[in-house]
Amino acid sequence: MAFRIALFIVATVLTAAHFFRAGSYAMVALSLAAPLLFLYKKRWSLVLLQLAAYGATVNWLIAALLLVQMRQQIGRPWTTAAIILGAVALLTLTAGLLMNSRVMRERYK
Repeated sequence: MAFRIALFIVATVLTAAHFFRAGSYAMVALSLAAPLLFLYKKRWSLVLLQLAAYGATVNWLIAALLLVQMRQQIGRPWTTAAIILGAVALLTLTAGLLMNSRVMRERYK
């Protein structure tokens, strides 16, 4: 279970860094505060953490698409950026999916 929580925290820190670069400081604070929901042993907190991870995954995929389009338009290489952002999106999606495991559901009843 510690691995699942650690993976989620890594995903939220990466998401906070993305929002920090974009200048969205409210989203930085929200991203960094999200893991505090692990302290509540209620099912709603687990569902909220899952939704946050899925929303962050969509955000990463949109960012990847926009970056690839921009780089293609100016004739710069885009494959490395697409691979990196795709990997981060996959990590974030995995963190969200792991919140639905049996171990987590038993802890958050």
